[in-house]
Amino acid sequence: MKFTLFCQNPYAFGILKPIMQNLKERGDKYLWFLTPNLSGKFPFENEPHTFDMEELISFESDAILCPGNEVPHYLRGVKVQIFHGLAGEKKGHFRIRHYFDLYLTQGPYFTRRFNELKQKHQNFEVMETGWPKLDIYGKDAQKYEAEKDQLLKEHAASKMVLYAPTFSPSLTSAPFLVKEIEKLATNKEYLVVIKFHDLMAPKIIAQYKALAAKKENIVFEEEPNIVKFLLMADIMISDTSSVVYEFLLLDKPVITYRNNSEKILWDDQKNYANLTEKVAENLEKDEFRKKRKIVISEYHPYNDGQSASRMLDAVEKYIEENGVPQKRKLPFLRRRKMNKMFKQNRRNFRN
Repeated sequence: MKFTLFCQNPYAFGILKPIMQNLKERGDKYLWFLTPNLSGKFPFENEPHTFDMEELISFESDAILCPGNEVPHYLRGVKVQIFHGLAGEKKGHFRIRHYFDLYLTQGPYFTRRFNELKQKHQNFEVMETGWPKLDIYGKDAQKYEAEKDQLLKEHAASKMVLYAPTFSPSLTSAPFLVKEIEKLATNKEYLVVIKFHDLMAPKIIAQYKALAAKKENIVFEEEPNIVKFLLMADIMISDTSSVVYEFLLLDKPVITYRNNSEKILWDDQKNYANLTEKVAENLEKDEFRKKRKIVISEYHPYNDGQSASRMLDAVEKYIEENGVPQKRKLPFLRRRKMNKMFKQNRRNFRN
Protein backbone atom coordinates (compact mmCIF):
# COMPACT_ATOMS: atom_id res chain seq x y z
CA MET A 1 0.00 0.00 0.00
CA LYS A 2 0.97 3.64 -0.48
CA PHE A 3 0.48 6.30 2.19
CA THR A 4 0.77 10.08 2.17
CA LEU A 5 1.79 11.80 5.42
CA PHE A 6 0.10 15.16 4.92
CA CYS A 7 1.63 18.11 6.81
CA GLN A 8 0.54 21.73 7.03
CA ASN A 9 2.17 22.66 10.37
CA PRO A 10 5.34 21.63 12.26
CA TYR A 11 3.38 19.85 14.98
CA ALA A 12 2.41 17.23 12.38
CA PHE A 13 5.94 15.80 12.35
CA GLY A 14 5.78 14.41 15.89
CA ILE A 15 2.31 12.99 15.32
CA LEU A 16 3.21 11.26 12.07
CA LYS A 17 6.70 10.03 12.98
CA PRO A 18 5.48 6.84 14.76
CA ILE A 19 3.32 6.06 11.74
CA MET A 20 6.32 6.45 9.43
CA GLN A 21 8.29 4.05 11.62
CA ASN A 22 5.46 1.49 11.43
CA LEU A 23 5.22 1.89 7.66
CA LYS A 24 8.93 1.10 7.39
CA GLU A 25 8.49 -2.05 9.46
CA ARG A 26 5.55 -3.16 7.31
CA GLY A 27 7.35 -2.44 4.04
CA ASP A 28 4.71 -0.01 2.76
CA LYS A 29 5.55 2.97 0.57
CA TYR A 30 5.03 6.47 1.91
CA LEU A 31 5.53 10.08 0.88
CA TRP A 32 5.58 13.14 3.12
CA PHE A 33 3.70 16.09 1.61
CA LEU A 34 4.71 19.49 2.98
CA THR A 35 3.11 22.88 2.41
CA PRO A 36 5.45 25.80 1.54
CA ASN A 37 5.45 27.24 5.08
CA LEU A 38 7.37 24.14 6.20
CA SER A 39 10.37 24.83 3.99
CA GLY A 40 13.53 24.40 6.08
CA LYS A 41 11.60 22.88 9.01
CA PHE A 42 11.25 19.25 7.92
CA PRO A 43 13.26 17.09 10.36
CA PHE A 44 13.51 13.99 8.16
CA GLU A 45 15.37 15.26 5.09
CA ASN A 46 16.48 11.78 4.02
CA GLU A 47 12.88 10.53 3.91
CA PRO A 48 10.80 10.74 0.71
CA HIS A 49 9.01 14.08 0.69
CA THR A 50 7.68 16.70 -1.67
CA PHE A 51 6.27 20.23 -1.72
CA ASP A 52 4.81 19.65 -5.19
CA MET A 53 1.08 18.90 -5.47
CA GLU A 54 1.48 17.40 -8.93
CA GLU A 55 4.06 14.94 -7.60
CA LEU A 56 1.66 14.00 -4.83
CA ILE A 57 -1.13 13.44 -7.35
CA SER A 58 1.18 11.21 -9.38
CA PHE A 59 2.04 9.17 -6.27
CA GLU A 60 -1.58 7.91 -6.20
CA SER A 61 -1.92 7.20 -2.50
CA ASP A 62 -4.12 4.49 -1.07
CA ALA A 63 -4.50 6.55 2.10
CA ILE A 64 -3.74 10.12 3.18
CA LEU A 65 -3.12 10.65 6.90
CA CYS A 66 -3.84 14.19 8.10
CA PRO A 67 -3.26 15.73 11.54
CA GLY A 68 -4.71 18.98 10.14
CA ASN A 69 -8.21 20.09 9.22
CA GLU A 70 -7.99 20.11 5.42
CA VAL A 71 -7.02 17.78 2.62
CA PRO A 72 -7.62 18.25 -1.14
CA HIS A 73 -10.73 16.39 -2.26
CA TYR A 74 -9.27 15.56 -5.68
CA LEU A 75 -6.45 13.35 -4.37
CA ARG A 76 -6.75 9.60 -4.68
CA GLY A 77 -6.87 7.75 -1.37
CA VAL A 78 -8.83 7.29 1.81
CA LYS A 79 -8.71 10.66 3.55
CA VAL A 80 -8.00 9.98 7.22
CA GLN A 81 -8.29 12.49 10.07
CA ILE A 82 -5.87 11.59 12.88
CA PHE A 83 -6.12 14.91 14.79
CA HIS A 84 -3.57 17.37 16.11
CA GLY A 85 -4.64 17.57 19.74
CA LEU A 86 -6.84 16.35 22.56
CA ALA A 87 -8.71 19.54 23.47
CA GLY A 88 -12.29 18.63 22.60
CA GLU A 89 -13.54 21.91 24.07
CA LYS A 90 -11.69 23.95 21.45
CA LYS A 91 -13.78 25.53 18.74
CA GLY A 92 -13.75 23.35 15.65
CA HIS A 93 -12.55 20.07 17.16
CA PHE A 94 -15.86 18.36 16.40
CA ARG A 95 -16.66 20.39 13.29
CA ILE A 96 -17.34 18.19 10.28
CA ARG A 97 -15.76 19.80 7.23
CA HIS A 98 -16.58 16.89 4.90
CA TYR A 99 -12.99 16.32 3.74
CA PHE A 100 -12.51 12.98 5.50
CA ASP A 101 -13.65 9.41 4.87
CA LEU A 102 -12.36 8.05 8.17
CA TYR A 103 -11.88 9.52 11.65
CA LEU A 104 -9.44 7.68 13.93
CA THR A 105 -10.21 8.71 17.49
CA GLN A 106 -8.01 8.84 20.57
CA GLY A 107 -10.37 7.50 23.24
CA PRO A 108 -14.02 6.90 24.27
CA TYR A 109 -14.88 10.59 24.78
CA PHE A 110 -13.98 11.43 21.18
CA THR A 111 -15.40 8.19 19.76
CA ARG A 112 -18.85 8.83 21.24
CA ARG A 113 -18.98 12.37 19.86
CA PHE A 114 -17.87 11.43 16.37
CA ASN A 115 -20.23 8.47 16.25
CA GLU A 116 -23.09 10.86 17.02
CA LEU A 117 -21.94 13.06 14.13
CA LYS A 118 -21.60 10.01 11.90
CA GLN A 119 -25.30 9.23 12.42
CA LYS A 120 -26.14 12.77 11.37
CA HIS A 121 -23.90 13.11 8.30
CA GLN A 122 -23.56 9.48 7.19
CA ASN A 123 -20.54 10.16 4.98
CA PHE A 124 -17.60 8.91 7.09
CA GLU A 125 -16.57 6.07 9.38
CA VAL A 126 -15.17 6.22 12.93
CA MET A 127 -12.67 3.85 14.54
CA GLU A 128 -10.96 4.20 17.94
CA THR A 129 -7.21 3.63 17.79
CA GLY A 130 -5.44 5.89 20.26
CA TRP A 131 -3.09 8.68 19.16
CA PRO A 132 0.38 7.97 17.70
CA LYS A 133 2.05 11.04 19.19
CA LEU A 134 1.67 9.37 22.60
CA ASP A 135 3.13 6.00 21.63
CA ILE A 136 6.35 7.07 23.30
CA TYR A 137 4.48 7.10 26.64
CA GLY A 138 4.10 3.34 26.40
CA LYS A 139 7.41 2.53 24.72
CA ASP A 140 10.04 4.87 26.11
CA ALA A 141 8.71 7.21 28.83
CA GLN A 142 12.17 7.39 30.47
CA LYS A 143 13.94 8.45 27.27
CA TYR A 144 14.91 11.92 28.49
CA GLU A 145 15.57 11.22 32.18
CA ALA A 146 19.35 11.60 31.85
CA GLU A 147 18.93 14.91 30.03
CA LYS A 148 16.51 16.12 32.70
CA ASP A 149 18.95 15.20 35.47
CA GLN A 150 21.71 17.08 33.70
CA LEU A 151 19.56 20.21 33.25
CA LEU A 152 18.53 20.22 36.89
CA LYS A 153 22.14 19.77 37.94
CA GLU A 154 23.31 22.64 35.71
CA HIS A 155 20.73 24.99 37.24
CA ALA A 156 21.05 23.65 40.81
CA ALA A 157 17.31 22.90 40.82
CA SER A 158 15.29 19.91 42.02
CA LYS A 159 12.03 20.23 40.05
CA MET A 160 11.25 21.08 36.42
CA VAL A 161 8.23 23.31 35.84
CA LEU A 162 6.93 23.52 32.27
CA TYR A 163 4.96 26.54 31.07
CA ALA A 164 3.17 25.64 27.82
CA PRO A 165 0.27 27.98 27.02
CA THR A 166 -1.87 28.05 23.92
CA PHE A 167 -1.23 30.68 21.23
CA SER A 168 -4.92 31.54 20.70
CA PRO A 169 -5.32 35.26 21.55
CA SER A 170 -8.68 34.71 23.26
CA LEU A 171 -7.44 31.81 25.40
CA THR A 172 -3.75 32.31 26.11
CA SER A 173 -2.52 33.15 29.59
CA ALA A 174 0.89 34.29 28.35
CA PRO A 175 0.34 38.10 28.41
CA PHE A 176 -0.98 37.89 31.99
CA LEU A 177 1.54 35.58 33.65
CA VAL A 178 4.86 37.29 32.91
CA LYS A 179 5.20 38.66 36.46
CA GLU A 180 3.91 35.42 38.00
CA ILE A 181 6.48 33.35 36.08
CA GLU A 182 9.23 35.76 37.15
CA LYS A 183 8.10 35.46 40.76
CA LEU A 184 8.02 31.66 40.50
CA ALA A 185 11.64 31.68 39.32
CA THR A 186 12.77 33.35 42.56
CA ASN A 187 12.51 29.87 44.06
CA LYS A 188 15.81 28.39 42.96
CA GLU A 189 14.51 24.86 43.50
CA TYR A 190 12.53 25.26 40.27
CA LEU A 191 13.86 25.18 36.74
CA VAL A 192 11.16 26.88 34.66
CA VAL A 193 11.04 25.76 31.03
CA ILE A 194 8.97 27.89 28.66
CA LYS A 195 7.69 26.15 25.53
CA PHE A 196 5.44 28.10 23.18
CA HIS A 197 3.29 26.98 20.28
CA ASP A 198 4.66 27.69 16.79
CA LEU A 199 1.97 30.34 16.24
CA MET A 200 2.48 32.34 19.45
CA ALA A 201 2.52 36.11 18.87
CA PRO A 202 6.08 37.46 18.29
CA LYS A 203 5.57 40.22 20.87
CA ILE A 204 4.85 37.67 23.59
CA ILE A 205 7.78 35.51 22.52
CA ALA A 206 10.06 38.54 22.85
CA GLN A 207 8.76 39.24 26.37
CA TYR A 208 9.52 35.76 27.62
CA LYS A 209 12.87 35.54 25.88
CA ALA A 210 13.85 38.74 27.69
CA LEU A 211 12.67 37.21 30.97
CA ALA A 212 14.72 34.05 30.35
CA ALA A 213 17.78 36.17 29.62
CA LYS A 214 17.32 37.92 32.97
CA LYS A 215 16.63 34.84 35.12
CA GLU A 216 19.21 32.03 35.08
CA ASN A 217 16.69 29.36 36.12
CA ILE A 218 14.24 30.18 33.31
CA VAL A 219 14.89 28.47 29.97
CA PHE A 220 13.09 29.55 26.80
CA GLU A 221 13.01 26.39 24.69
CA GLU A 222 12.65 26.51 20.89
CA GLU A 223 13.05 22.82 20.14
CA PRO A 224 9.83 21.75 18.34
CA ASN A 225 9.34 18.43 20.17
CA ILE A 226 7.14 19.33 23.14
CA VAL A 227 6.70 15.65 24.10
CA LYS A 228 10.28 15.69 25.30
CA PHE A 229 9.45 18.39 27.84
CA LEU A 230 6.16 16.80 28.84
CA LEU A 231 8.09 13.68 29.76
CA MET A 232 10.73 15.62 31.69
CA ALA A 233 8.56 18.09 33.62
CA ASP A 234 7.30 17.45 37.16
CA ILE A 235 4.37 19.86 36.80
CA MET A 236 2.89 21.95 33.98
CA ILE A 237 1.30 25.39 33.82
CA SER A 238 -1.05 26.17 30.94
CA ASP A 239 -4.53 27.45 30.03
CA THR A 240 -6.87 26.07 27.35
CA SER A 241 -4.31 24.04 25.42
CA SER A 242 -4.52 20.46 24.21
CA VAL A 243 -1.15 19.77 25.85
CA VAL A 244 -2.97 19.88 29.19
CA TYR A 245 -4.47 16.50 28.34
CA GLU A 246 -1.19 15.17 26.96
CA PHE A 247 0.44 15.99 30.29
CA LEU A 248 -2.41 14.66 32.44
CA LEU A 249 -2.08 11.33 30.63
CA LEU A 250 1.38 11.06 32.22
CA ASP A 251 -0.38 11.18 35.60
CA LYS A 252 1.33 14.40 36.69
CA PRO A 253 -0.23 17.61 38.11
CA VAL A 254 -1.35 20.54 35.97
CA ILE A 255 -2.29 24.12 36.84
CA THR A 256 -4.35 26.03 34.29
CA TYR A 257 -5.62 29.58 34.09
CA ARG A 258 -9.17 30.16 32.86
CA ASN A 259 -9.49 26.83 31.09
CA ASN A 260 -12.83 26.57 29.26
CA SER A 261 -13.31 22.78 29.38
CA GLU A 262 -16.78 21.52 30.17
CA LYS A 263 -15.43 19.29 32.92
CA ILE A 264 -12.24 20.41 34.66
CA LEU A 265 -10.48 17.63 36.56
CA TRP A 266 -7.35 19.50 37.62
CA ASP A 267 -6.37 22.73 39.38
CA ASP A 268 -7.82 25.64 37.38
CA GLN A 269 -7.50 29.27 38.47
CA LYS A 270 -9.77 32.11 37.37
CA ASN A 271 -7.43 34.91 38.41
CA TYR A 272 -3.88 35.37 37.14
CA ALA A 273 -2.32 35.21 40.59
CA ASN A 274 -0.84 32.92 43.27
CA LEU A 275 1.14 30.82 40.80
CA THR A 276 4.06 30.19 43.15
CA GLU A 277 1.75 29.01 45.93
CA LYS A 278 -0.20 26.78 43.55
CA VAL A 279 2.92 25.11 42.16
CA ALA A 280 4.12 24.24 45.68
CA GLU A 281 0.67 23.00 46.69
CA ASN A 282 0.25 20.73 43.68
CA LEU A 283 3.75 19.28 43.96
CA GLU A 284 3.37 18.55 47.66
CA LYS A 285 -0.29 17.48 47.97
CA ASP A 286 -1.37 16.53 44.41
CA GLU A 287 -5.04 16.57 45.40
CA PHE A 288 -6.27 15.99 41.83
CA ARG A 289 -4.62 12.59 41.31
CA LYS A 290 -7.87 10.60 41.47
CA LYS A 291 -9.61 12.93 39.03
CA ARG A 292 -6.75 12.53 36.52
CA LYS A 293 -7.66 8.85 36.24
CA ILE A 294 -10.97 9.90 34.66
CA VAL A 295 -9.13 11.90 32.00
CA ILE A 296 -6.86 8.95 31.24
CA SER A 297 -9.75 6.49 30.85
CA GLU A 298 -11.85 8.82 28.71
CA TYR A 299 -9.31 10.65 26.56
CA HIS A 300 -6.58 8.08 25.91
CA PRO A 301 -6.67 4.76 27.76
CA TYR A 302 -3.98 3.19 25.57
CA ASN A 303 -0.60 2.77 27.26
CA ASP A 304 0.85 0.04 25.04
CA GLY A 305 2.59 2.32 22.52
CA GLN A 306 0.73 0.71 19.60
CA SER A 307 -1.65 3.45 18.45
CA ALA A 308 0.23 4.04 15.18
CA SER A 309 0.00 0.35 14.38
CA ARG A 310 -3.74 0.31 15.19
CA MET A 311 -4.23 3.28 12.86
CA LEU A 312 -2.64 1.46 9.95
CA ASP A 313 -4.70 -1.65 10.71
CA ALA A 314 -7.85 0.50 10.74
CA VAL A 315 -6.99 2.03 7.36
CA GLU A 316 -6.37 -1.41 5.85
CA LYS A 317 -9.70 -2.63 7.22
CA TYR A 318 -11.51 0.39 5.77
CA ILE A 319 -9.98 -0.22 2.34
CA GLU A 320 -10.85 -3.93 2.45
CA GLU A 321 -14.48 -3.01 3.10
CA ASN A 322 -14.86 0.14 0.99
CA GLY A 323 -12.03 0.26 -1.55
CA VAL A 324 -9.86 3.28 -2.37
CA PRO A 325 -11.78 6.42 -3.41
CA GLN A 326 -10.47 8.34 -6.41
CA LYS A 327 -11.70 11.62 -4.90
CA ARG A 328 -14.26 12.87 -2.39
CA LYS A 329 -17.49 14.68 -3.10
CA LEU A 330 -17.60 18.17 -1.64
CA PRO A 331 -19.93 21.17 -1.82
CA PHE A 332 -18.85 23.83 -4.32
CA LEU A 333 -17.53 26.28 -1.71
CA ARG A 334 -15.39 23.58 -0.08
CA ARG A 335 -13.97 22.58 -3.46
CA ARG A 336 -13.16 26.19 -4.25
CA LYS A 337 -11.41 26.58 -0.90
CA MET A 338 -9.22 23.53 -1.60
CA ASN A 339 -8.39 24.74 -5.10
CA LYS A 340 -7.33 28.09 -3.71
CA MET A 341 -5.50 26.73 -0.66
CA PHE A 342 -3.42 24.22 -2.59
CA LYS A 343 -3.23 26.18 -5.85
CA GLN A 344 -4.82 23.38 -7.80
CA ASN A 345 -4.91 23.90 -11.58
CA ARG A 346 -8.56 23.23 -12.25
CA ARG A 347 -8.02 23.04 -16.01
CA ASN A 348 -5.92 19.90 -15.58
CA PHE A 349 -7.96 18.08 -12.94
CA ARG A 350 -11.68 17.59 -12.86
CA ASN A 351 -13.27 18.15 -9.44
